[in-house]
Amino acid sequence: MSLQELKWWDLGACRGLNESLFYADDDEGAEAAKAVCARCHVQDSCLDHALSFREKAGVWGGATERDRRRMIRQRRRVS
Repeated sequence: MSLQELKWWDLGACRGLNESLFYADDDEGAEAAKAVCARCHVQDSCLDHALSFREKAGVWGGATERDRRRMIRQRRRVS
């Protein structure tokens, strides 16, 4: 695969990890996923994707579903 063919998700720190890590049952369980995201070079792109596509579950870009709902509400208030 060439560099031009790579997508942001191909470069994520989560690549190759067990997906269940990112779908914890509670916010406390999500801390391990957030730690992976904290050291990821594409965290912003991942979060943008989750916000744009209204991902309903899991940790994306270091944010849980609750975190993302809060971000969306804040954006609406600012607009």
